[in-house]
Amino acid sequence: MFRRLVLGGAALAATATLTLGLPAAAPAPATTAATTAATTPAAAPAPGKVAGTLFRAWLAGDRAAAARVATPAAVSTIFTYAYRAPDRFDGCSDGVCRYVHTSVRVPGGLNGIAMAVTGSKVTKVYLSRHIVRPSAVAGHLFTAWKRGDRYAALEVGAEGAVRTLFRVGYDPRGVAHHFQGCSKEPKGYACAWSYEGGAMFMHVRGSKAAGYDVRSISYTAD
Repeated sequence: MFRRLVLGGAALAATATLTLGLPAAAPAPATTAATTAATTPAAAPAPGKVAGTLFRAWLAGDRAAAARVATPAAVSTIFTYAYRAPDRFDGCSDGVCRYVHTSVRVPGGLNGIAMAVTGSKVTKVYLSRHIVRPSAVAGHLFTAWKRGDRYAALEVGAEGAVRTLFRVGYDPRGVAHHFQGCSKEPKGYACAWSYEGGAMFMHVRGSKAAGYDVRSISYTAD
């Protein structure tokens, strides 16, 4: 048989005194959407979204909008583009997003505009360039090779020429290259770089009106 224990008034008062004397448990911290938003860093937007914002700002001629998503150098570069706007987004690879032409022939293998995106900013813009001197084209390609920058090389070099040049990386401790100028050859110019043991020739094609680019590269040995 079970007996129910009934506490009288004095017992209840004593129990209440003991209960109130215990330290109160710490309340669980409240988690709110505002707290979470304040403590969790926002994810960087996708490179394609950043590049698209700059591209649309450029099309609109809006430098202020462009400056919100690109560095000053990138903004300055894209607003110098000499050709009509590329008409197709060609996707992003390793943080570089490209817009290409499908109906316009431009010099080089870049075929439009490429944007290097870091976080929420376009940090560098590459362009198909309108260069009217063969020697300047050769110098631009050589400098891009020295820096190991393929996108800069594609600004003035056909894909095959860039692929040939970059088969071997430039070695600053290797043989010195000396520019020997450009001379006429059938259909264009040959711009020569001599070095101990041989020479490299950049075969330049195009015109002043259309712009020049390097279509192929060849080598000779002494």
